[in-house]
Amino acid sequence: MKHLPFSYERFREEFPEVEKEYERLALKCHSSGPLDEKTRRLVKLGIAIGSESEGAIKSHARRAMALGISRDEIRHAILLGLTTIGFPKMVAALNWVHEAFEEGPLKEAGLED
Repeated sequence: MKHLPFSYERFREEFPEVEKEYERLALKCHSSGPLDEKTRRLVKLGIAIGSESEGAIKSHARRAMALGISRDEIRHAILLGLTTIGFPKMVAALNWVHEAFEEGPLKEAGLED
């Protein structure tokens, strides 16, 4: 089983009650609209790409893979950012996703952010 990033594990250890509420809020956000799970996963990946967050991009790519979203679909989501965020940022996101592909799907249960 793949492990969560060190920074998230540390956050969970240092602030367990806050982490529980964070997870509860994330679950509520995911269940509060009409989007299906695959669409929600790709939207979250897109938000991570737009925020240029390496950790979030890798995490959401790994979560998408765990859901069965293909590598081609994930790469297409990144390519769509080209004309919005620019070539260098899109390539950086693509590189981070390829690193996530090597790490494999995230199999940690219960995390919906």
